[in-house]
This record gives sequence, C-alpha cells and structure tokens, in this order.
Amino acid sequence: MAKISNGVITGLNVVTLLLALLAIGFSLYFHVSSESECQRVLKMPLLLLGIALLVVSLSGLLGSCCSISAFMWFYLLVVFLLIVGLIVFTIFAIIVTNKGVGRALSNRGVGDHRLGDYSRWLQKYVVNAENWDEIKSCLVGVRLCQSIEPGKEEQFYRKRLTPIQSGCCKPPNYCGFQFQNATFWTVPKAGPAQPDPDCKTWSNVQTQLCFDCESCKGNILENIKREWRLLAIINACILVFVTTVYFVGCCALRNNKSNGYSKQRPKP
Repeated sequence: MAKISNGVITGLNVVTLLLALLAIGFSLYFHVSSESECQRVLKMPLLLLGIALLVVSLSGLLGSCCSISAFMWFYLLVVFLLIVGLIVFTIFAIIVTNKGVGRALSNRGVGDHRLGDYSRWLQKYVVNAENWDEIKSCLVGVRLCQSIEPGKEEQFYRKRLTPIQSGCCKPPNYCGFQFQNATFWTVPKAGPAQPDPDCKTWSNVQTQLCFDCESCKGNILENIKREWRLLAIINACILVFVTTVYFVGCCALRNNKSNGYSKQRPKP
C-alpha cells in the first residue's frame, strides 16, 4: 500500500507538471502574439497558475520519489489549503448566483435581463467601470455582433441569437427601433416607444452598439451566473478528488517516515 501511495502521488504530479508547462507556454505565447483584450487578460493569470502548479508538482515529485519529507509536508499543506479554498469558493458561488433570479419578460426580446435581477456583489465587482471596459473590448475583439449572419428583417427574427448577442448587438424590442440590418437600427421620427435608458444608449457605431446597455450587462451576468453554478458542481467533484489525493499523500508521507526510520535503525 505504501509503494502504491507513492506511485499515485508521483503519477499525479507528473500530470500536474505537464499542465504547468502547458499553462506557462500559453502565457508566453499570449505575451508574444496577443492582439485581443481577451488574450491580454489571460496572460498574467495563466503565468501565475503555471508557476504555482510547477512549484507544487516539483515538491510532490521530490517528496514521493526522493522520500524527502519536508517537500511532502509542503505539498500536503498546499493541497489542504486548496481543499479549504474549494469549499469556500463553492459555497460563495452558490450564495452569489442564487440571490438574484433573472427575469425574462416577453417584451424584452430573447433572453434580456436587468442588472436588478442579480446580487449586489455581481453588480459591484463584475460590471463595474474598470471590468466592464475590459469585457466590452473583449466582445468587440471577438467580433461578437459581426458574426450574426446578414439577412432581411423576417430572417433576422427567425435567427436563434445567443442571449448575449440579443442583449448587446441590438436595441431592446420595446424601443420600437426600425430594422436596417442586424447591427444597424434607426430611431422612429416620434422617438423610442419607451423612455428607457437602453433606448438612448443604443448606438449604430459598431464598436458601441448596446454594449453599455443594462440588457447587455444583464445577459453577461446571466451567463456568468450559469457558468458559476456549473463551476460549483465541478468544484464539488474536484473537492472529492483532491481530498482523496490528500489522504493518499498522507500515506506517502507516513511511508517516507517509516523508510527513514528503517534506514536509521541499527541492524541487530
């Protein structure tokens, strides 16, 4: 059992080492060739993640292969902190994503949502001025709205737009704007049908459109809420796996100590 525990820890850390090198490689690639805001945002987190995984995996390998207890203690400490972090983040994600319930009213268009439908934390820390500028640059960089296929008005309304495209690439339906093409709408002579801020925010400038509309921010938050709920489920599964790794690591540490004791014990 002792040899098995050391072998399992060694195998897991070899995989972790490969993932660390992959993360560092992608980060360096983004440093050299990054053009979009999305890639620039990923550079530093990927680099830090890669370095952290590299240090942890090397500690685990030295602890399991070379039977160095100090490195195994450090490895187990990091894994324990990871378990605590996963528990805290999973609980936090569940609380944050269930405080606000998105409302989809029939006259808002496909998947339109409002900022008031979501928790104050998501509103304050996700769609604040600094973060929202980065999100907008990313949406423009990936040509979110330009990917909508051109066509006549009847064809446009038959398209299955994603909620984000519906909220960010066109004015809300209740504004009553006149369709010209998928990303160009004209205001009626009488003005918008509703005195809503989103109707005034809409712009036919292709880098602006409805990116500053509440409907756009609401749909981004809806997407984040959905992904965080999925992440909470994935985290729960990872938590079970990491906890198992922690106990296997404890067995490996005990094995290291027993081997050290047997080596130091004088022969009769």
